[in-house]
Amino acid sequence: MGKNDINNIGMSSNYGKRKRGIRYITEAAVIAAIYVALTVAFAPISYGLLQVRISETLTVLPAFTPAAIPGLFVGCLVANIIGGNGPLDVIFGSLATLIAAILSYKMPKKYLVPLPPVLVNAVIIGILLSYILNVPLLTAMGWVALGQVVACYVLGYPLMLQLEKYKDKIFKR
Repeated sequence: MGKNDINNIGMSSNYGKRKRGIRYITEAAVIAAIYVALTVAFAPISYGLLQVRISETLTVLPAFTPAAIPGLFVGCLVANIIGGNGPLDVIFGSLATLIAAILSYKMPKKYLVPLPPVLVNAVIIGILLSYILNVPLLTAMGWVALGQVVACYVLGYPLMLQLEKYKDKIFKR
C-alpha cells in the first residue's frame, strides 16, 4: 500500500461521514418544507380548537429516519410563525412537536408510533388553546386529541405502512 492509498482511505471515510451529514440535513429540510407547505395549504383546518393538521401525518417519519425529528420541529415552528396562535403557540406548539417526534422515534412497535403526537399535543396544545381561546381544558384537550387521531392514525398510519414498503429506497442509511 502506497502513501496515496493511505490518504485515500482517510478521505473516503471523511467523505462518507460528510455525505451522511448532508443527507441528514437534506432529509430534515425537506420534511420541514413539506410540513410547512401542508399546514399553510390547509390553513383553515390547521389552526384553532378543532384542528386536523394534515401535516401531522408526517409525525410517523421518525420511525424511518432520525432526521424527521428536527424536520418536524422546524416545520412546526415555521408553520406556527406563519399562522399560529401567537408567540405561545410558536414556542409550546413547536416544543410539543419536538417531544412527540422524539417519543415516536423511540416507539418499539409500529402501531405505537402515531401515539405520542396524539397524547403530547392533546395535553400541551389542549392547555395552550384552553388558555388562549378561553375554553374548558378538557374540551380543548378532547378536540385536539380527536384532530390528532385523524391526522396521525387515520392518515399517518396508512402512510407509514406504505412507506415501509419503500423505506430502503427512500431512507437510505
